[in-house]
Amino acid sequence: MDTSNLRPGERAFSNGDAYSGELKGSLPHGKGKYEWSDGTIYQGDWYEGKISGKGKLVWPSGAKYEGDFSGGYLHGIGTMTSPDGSVYSGAWRMNVRHGLGRKEYVNSDLYDGSWKEGLQEGHGSYSWTNGNRYIGNWKNGKMSGRGVMRWANGDLFDGFWLNGFRHGSGVYKFVDGCLYYGAWSHGLKDGKGVFYPAGSKHPSLKKWCRSLEYDDTGKFVLSRSSSINVEELRSLSTVTPSLSVKTSGSGTSKTLSDRFRDENLRNSDPPPSDFTCHGPSSKSARSSASGQIEGRDKNRVVYEREYMQGVLIRETITSSVDRSHKIRPPNVPKQVKTRSFMTFLTGEHNYYLMLNLQLGIRYTVGKITPVPRREVRASDFGKKARTMVYFPRDGSNFTPPHKSIDFSWKDYCPMVFRNLRAMFKLDPADYMMSICGDDGLTEICSPGKSGSIFYLSHDDRFVIKTLKKSELKVLLKMLPKYYGHVGDHENTLITKFFGVHRIKLKLGKKVRFVVMGNMFCTELKIHRRYDLKGSTQGRITEKIKIQEKTTLKDLDLAYEFHMDKLLREALFKQIYLDCAFLESMHIIDYSLLLGVHFRAPGQLNDIPEDPNTMSDQESVSSIDVGMAQELSIPPKGLLLVTHEPNSVNTAPGPHIRGSTLRAFSVGEKEVDLILPGTARLRVQLGVNMPAQAHHKLDEDKEESATIELFEVYDVVVYMGIIDILQEYNAKKQVEHKCKSFRYDPMTISVTEPKVYSKRFVDFLQKVFPEEG
Repeated sequence: MDTSNLRPGERAFSNGDAYSGELKGSLPHGKGKYEWSDGTIYQGDWYEGKISGKGKLVWPSGAKYEGDFSGGYLHGIGTMTSPDGSVYSGAWRMNVRHGLGRKEYVNSDLYDGSWKEGLQEGHGSYSWTNGNRYIGNWKNGKMSGRGVMRWANGDLFDGFWLNGFRHGSGVYKFVDGCLYYGAWSHGLKDGKGVFYPAGSKHPSLKKWCRSLEYDDTGKFVLSRSSSINVEELRSLSTVTPSLSVKTSGSGTSKTLSDRFRDENLRNSDPPPSDFTCHGPSSKSARSSASGQIEGRDKNRVVYEREYMQGVLIRETITSSVDRSHKIRPPNVPKQVKTRSFMTFLTGEHNYYLMLNLQLGIRYTVGKITPVPRREVRASDFGKKARTMVYFPRDGSNFTPPHKSIDFSWKDYCPMVFRNLRAMFKLDPADYMMSICGDDGLTEICSPGKSGSIFYLSHDDRFVIKTLKKSELKVLLKMLPKYYGHVGDHENTLITKFFGVHRIKLKLGKKVRFVVMGNMFCTELKIHRRYDLKGSTQGRITEKIKIQEKTTLKDLDLAYEFHMDKLLREALFKQIYLDCAFLESMHIIDYSLLLGVHFRAPGQLNDIPEDPNTMSDQESVSSIDVGMAQELSIPPKGLLLVTHEPNSVNTAPGPHIRGSTLRAFSVGEKEVDLILPGTARLRVQLGVNMPAQAHHKLDEDKEESATIELFEVYDVVVYMGIIDILQEYNAKKQVEHKCKSFRYDPMTISVTEPKVYSKRFVDFLQKVFPEEG
């Protein structure tokens, strides 16, 4: 610093503030001390009237900060001691904690990790004074994402979190060696899982732990386990010395005083509550089902369980050998099998394909949106209604540079799909952000035999599916009639199409895509998924292949769904209309995609498992099975009330349909669905529809190791008609004749459109029976 023009001096302001130190002209510059009239004192570096450099700031409350400043802000690396005694050491940005830092709270809790805008976000470790410790991901100050919680008693949970609660797949390891692999929802077990008693054979925990900084014994190995080195952080940080106005006259004292108020710095925030992090069971980790497994090898017995909102509803006793290969760690996606016509789309090529898709859709929507909307013409459906553009890696006059490989983009019937998106009330900006945002797309496994690749948008709103050339031809052929059908029937159950595109890669490979709405885009957990065609030949899933999100088939369906009279009438009225349309297009092989969210039996909702009131070690046999017979049928876990637009989310979504439905039980008025303790939802056709699932008893079934506690459940169902791009062409006619020689023609999937449509409707009438 040039000190030739500096002189020592003092300045007093009319409001009582005072400065003493080096000056450059009339401005503080160099070393100096500033005292505010309220008692706040700063001593340290100045630069042309700005607090910049290293210094120390002390407030009348007793709070103090020592470290880097820039432009009048706490900015850089420093240590803050709050009035309550908590201490933060680490990175700052404009008066808030931002970057790597370590905070010791007044109660001796300790957080060590990443911060963003004053809250824990990113990777970090939190230790409670009671001995509990969490290491993993944070968001907005709460445990969110992948993480590990270890309790003082030695229990450990490794899995996914959301807003401080266990949410998603995970494994709970008890101190005595018992394990529970399963799924959680908002802190409660929700879905299928497997309990391994101590000593039984179970999958290796190393597969679950490899992506986190601890070993399979539960010992944490966080690199910054003791403290963050402030000088090391400072060496990694740069301070920008241009963040505020100069100091001149009495007005400056007010600006600085307001900027450094205690309440503006938000440093006395309480430690994260530990109520979501209790969880270790007070009971010993031993199975209470020993009476049931006498005579068996106890070390080989495991329990397949199913929970609904923390209530154990089903248990099957099985062998650990049979189960060991089924468990996958939450961070390892299910491997996608080799596909018949897409085998080249693997690894790096698949990544480039997703980037190309995002670039193309961003270009398409950005180009067509400014064009004034008009009614579609016959030419908008024709062969010339195509837009083609080349995307070189280095960019062109029409396309931006990108990090993918060169490709050609083809957009089919852009004006038609622009109008369809508007018809479905889809905002173009939301559409682009959902598919083309920084979070990218996720590949999901195909539930069918088509060999198609499926991508899911980061917010779960859209599904993108690859098409065969024959499927593309069918879609373009039926598009004019499809456009008219969805325009005339706002409640249609048929898949919503938002765009059809083609990518041509450098080697000549062509990949065709269709963008559709995700019918299971909901805040509720979908416990069961079914693909229902109405046929029976080959329509069952091998038990060994069933996973948490497996899409089951017709013969796997063990429930009948009973609905309100008017809801059922509206449903079948639309099913008849949609099937008539598909029959007129000579379409077969379509199915009803049905998603079911089960509610825990109402009488047990007051028995919380938050966090572990019911031990993982408890077996169904420890519950009085006779209590199932004492439950009132039907249970009252759902409530239909008169629709109030201001009380529910009425924003259109990718699968949301037109009108709010009316219910007979509420005086034929439009209704909302209330799920106690969860949400209030608008009831539409195929969306948020309440029903009762009655478990169908199979009298011929041999005695099973599965114990069913309940036979009737309140459910919320989601549904739509999918796979509508298979014509009954000459190839399918030959297939029908060949299969008819081997099987009953009414049991095989492929059959003529009129027969297919009638069989489909008849089957659904059994699935959703009319009340007697």
